[in-house]
Amino acid sequence: MEAGTNVVVSGSGSAANPYVISAEVPCADVRACLSAGPGINLDQGTGQISADLSGQAGNNIIIGPDGGLLVPTAGGQVLTGCGLTGNGAGATPVKANTQAWPYGCSVDTFGGGVYCDSQGRLRSEPRGRISFTSYSESRDYNDVPVPAAQNTVLDTFTVNISNPDTCRPAMVITEREVDVYMVLPAGAAAGSGQGSDEMFYLKNTGSSSMVGVHSQSCKVLPESVPLAPGATMPISLSATAGRGAGGAYYYGIIFILRALIIVL
Repeated sequence: MEAGTNVVVSGSGSAANPYVISAEVPCADVRACLSAGPGINLDQGTGQISADLSGQAGNNIIIGPDGGLLVPTAGGQVLTGCGLTGNGAGATPVKANTQAWPYGCSVDTFGGGVYCDSQGRLRSEPRGRISFTSYSESRDYNDVPVPAAQNTVLDTFTVNISNPDTCRPAMVITEREVDVYMVLPAGAAAGSGQGSDEMFYLKNTGSSSMVGVHSQSCKVLPESVPLAPGATMPISLSATAGRGAGGAYYYGIIFILRALIIVL
């Protein structure tokens, strides 16, 4: 028997001295057959093979004292952070650390949602918010006669109300005040209010003029249509007057509108 490249043959071939064949393959020849892959690093220069550990946030795999890969545990639970239980075994799988529903209503009907954001973090539903805003304006007029027809619109005040929440519709509740300033000569009469509702009426039965006659009417109203997410809508407040007689006239109107915007 003859030796070949990188092969050594020893012994005579007898039962007492059998042939022994040994071979040595250079590392450079073997490395060409090896390659890295998922979870494995290969240094072709040195031939060193090592685990490829992910650098993603939250990865806590380490090299244990015996040189093996180790996921640290405490009390039998995987150290994966708040909100999880279990160690990944069949009997104790990793799962959300929930608690009992503490309310009398059904969790299937009234329970909120939990969602995953673009960074892989759990998020609850958008937080509710309540905002409040106020608008007012004082307008002067050149002694305009109070109309005879009841609930005649004198002027209109309009503001734009915006929903600050871009996720959900808002309920808008408005508080509206109108104050019409009038003069009632002797024997004169007039009424004032909001929209189709006359909320104040007075007749001067005296012998001299009544100056600065006014009544600040107030209404609290919910808007009939929810305000869409991030949308803006105009809300108008009309000052009305009527039943003017005996030379009654108005010379000023104060408008006040307050809005409570509720998103839940």
